[in-house]
Amino acid sequence: MLIRAAHIDELALLQDIERAAGECFRTIGMQEIADDEPLPLEELRGYRRAGLAWVAAEGAGAGNPVGYLLADRVDGNLHVEQVSVHPDRAHRRIGRSLLDHLAERARVEGAPALTLTTFTDVPWNAPYYARCGFRTLDEGGLGPGLRDIRDREAVHGLARWPRVCMRRDL
Repeated sequence: MLIRAAHIDELALLQDIERAAGECFRTIGMQEIADDEPLPLEELRGYRRAGLAWVAAEGAGAGNPVGYLLADRVDGNLHVEQVSVHPDRAHRRIGRSLLDHLAERARVEGAPALTLTTFTDVPWNAPYYARCGFRTLDEGGLGPGLRDIRDREAVHGLARWPRVCMRRDL
């Protein structure tokens, strides 16, 4: 498994990975999440241009992406915007490898932490991130950027299910 920058010709594949990964939400009654479309190609291009899009690739020359991570800079930290692994490759520590790659990038940049927002009660969300070293933030631990993200997610309808902001100190 190789973690590397996403290539421009792989962006549509990242959308396919997210759609496939989203299907597991259907099994727990969160059809709206399963049906939610991935980010548009133009937004994915923006992450790639900013150097904030990575893939986990395997196969000959590590050219076949099976997972990806997008990040933003929020409140002085690197923020996990999206991390998805194709369900055919689940349970192989690919998501953790992507998070560890981002943590190393954050250390190099001098960022003190990684942050993310996620569903509280979905086993492969908050409980998974806790196993990866993230802790839940209370209201007082949220910077203005995380508050803004949480507000935008609520407008998008994600607050219908319990959500939490999390932080992994580096």
